[in-house]
Amino acid sequence: MNTLLITGTDTEAGKTVFTTALAAYSQKYYPLRRLAIMKPIQSGEGDREWYERLFSLSQSSEEITPLYFQAPLAPPIAAARENREVDLGLVWQTLEKVRSRHDIVLIEALGGLGSPITPELTVADLAGEWRLPTVLIVPVKLGAIAQAVANVALARQTKVNLKGIVLNCVQPRTDAEIADWTPPDLIQSLTNIRVLGCLPYLDHPDDLDKLAQIISNLDLADILQF
Repeated sequence: MNTLLITGTDTEAGKTVFTTALAAYSQKYYPLRRLAIMKPIQSGEGDREWYERLFSLSQSSEEITPLYFQAPLAPPIAAARENREVDLGLVWQTLEKVRSRHDIVLIEALGGLGSPITPELTVADLAGEWRLPTVLIVPVKLGAIAQAVANVALARQTKVNLKGIVLNCVQPRTDAEIADWTPPDLIQSLTNIRVLGCLPYLDHPDDLDKLAQIISNLDLADILQF
């Protein structure tokens, strides 16, 4: 069984696209492996509905997303609006149940590593405490190097098992822009974390065949042993 947490430097970094691509790759090339996708905490509609539309998963909606809040806000704020708590015990129990029935579990985190889950805990805290192998998605843009360095520093502080960095073109980018804004060698030198590759901009992020092909071009051999 393999579990991987996909997080980012911020919201809209490309976590959903990368998670979808990994799932597409798994189902296309390893159809006998039992795949699960989780968005453990979701605020507002979006990711769970996306995964349910694209994939035939042997999971209930509650197993994909144990905690679902209506307002698209940070979980402690969204929970307070509904007079609820962020029940991490429920999330952990659901994760363990899903793990017991599946060979591969992809977990899309909310926001970035520094995003709050409760008034006391961030995504990084939870990733470290739960010992989740993690990939960091860094969008290709000005300032990306600083964001990568800061997020890796946070990951080290909270003892996150960070397996690598994936660059992602949220907008169309030229080769020159990618090289200038997110030079892999410089990011690796500053963070001592491998850059596993770069996702190109996709006009159709629901093209599963294309996504599976993109994953096959990345250096992910040590991330998930499909």
